[in-house]
Amino acid sequence: MSLLNRGVLVTGAAGFIGYHVSRRLLDEGYMVYGIDNLNDYYDVELKKARLAQLNRYQNFKFEKLDIANTQALEIFFKKIECGHVVHLAAQAGVRYSLINPAVYTQSNLLGFANLLECSRQAQIEHFIYASTSSVYGISTKYPFVEMDTTDSPLSFYAATKKANEVMAYSYASLYKIPVTGLRFFTVYGPWGRPDMALFKFTDKILRGESIKVYNKGVLYRDFTYVDDIVEGLFRILRTSPNSTQLAEIYNIGFGQPVKLTDFIDELELQLGIKANKVFVAMQKGDMYRTFADVNKLEKQISYSPKIALKEGISCFLKWYKEYYKF
Repeated sequence: MSLLNRGVLVTGAAGFIGYHVSRRLLDEGYMVYGIDNLNDYYDVELKKARLAQLNRYQNFKFEKLDIANTQALEIFFKKIECGHVVHLAAQAGVRYSLINPAVYTQSNLLGFANLLECSRQAQIEHFIYASTSSVYGISTKYPFVEMDTTDSPLSFYAATKKANEVMAYSYASLYKIPVTGLRFFTVYGPWGRPDMALFKFTDKILRGESIKVYNKGVLYRDFTYVDDIVEGLFRILRTSPNSTQLAEIYNIGFGQPVKLTDFIDELELQLGIKANKVFVAMQKGDMYRTFADVNKLEKQISYSPKIALKEGISCFLKWYKEYYKF
C-alpha cells in the first residue's frame, strides 16, 4: 500500500534525526504522525523549536507521548491510520548511560518492546528503527561490516541497542513483520544535540570556554551529515522489504573516519578561533574508532553519502549562529 494512503509514524519527532526525517517526509507530501516525550535530557526549548517548524505543516500531527507508557501507546495506535513506523525515539548518549542506566532500560528496552507489539497489532507494513555504530564495541576489524560479531558492547547504551536488534529479529521471525535496523555513525548537522561533539565544541569555543579532548585527541569517528542519513532512511522507507529476509541491518555512515584532532582543526579554522584544549584520558565506554562499510546499503538502495566534513561543519555553524544569534 502506498505511503500516501497510510501515514508514517515517526517516534522521537522532536529529536535531532526525528525532526529531519519528519521534515523530509512532510516536504514529500506524506502524512506524518509524530510522538515524543520531550524529556529534559537536553534543552527542551530546542526540541520545542524543532517541533514548531514541523507544526507548520498541515500533514503533521503531534502527540506528547512516552513510548514506555504501554497503555497510552496502545490507545494512540488505535487513533491513527499508519502503515509504516520510523522509530527514532530513544535515550541517547554513551556517557550518560554510565550515570543513569535506568532511563535506558525504560526507553530503549520497554519502549522498544511496546512499539514492536503495537506495530504487530496494527499490522504495520515496515518497522524501521535506529541502531548505532556503538554495537560494534571492542571490535578492531575495520571497516565495520554488518555481519561482524556485535556481542561485546562497551556501554549500556550500546547494549540496549544490540538488544533492540535481537528483539526486532524475533518479531520478524515470529510474526512476519518486516523490520530494518540502521546503525547510525556519528550523525551531525543543523538542529543537532547539545551533548554531541560538534555542538558542544562550537558552543564552548564561541563562549571562550575550554573543551575536553579525550584520549589526547587520538580517536577516530565516521562523521555522517544528517541529510545523508535522511536520504538513506527515506530510500529504505520507499523500498518494499525483502520478502525472503524480513529482518535487515544496515550500516549508514560516510565511510571515512576522521581523527578527532583533525576534526577540531577544521572547526577552529571555520570559526577563526583557537580552542583552549584540555587533554584528558579515554572516557569509559568510548570506542577508539568507528568506520562504516556501506557497501550493503549502496547495493540495495544506491546509497552514496554526499556531504563531506568541511561542508557539513559549515552548514552546522551557519544554523548555530542564526539560531543562537551569534
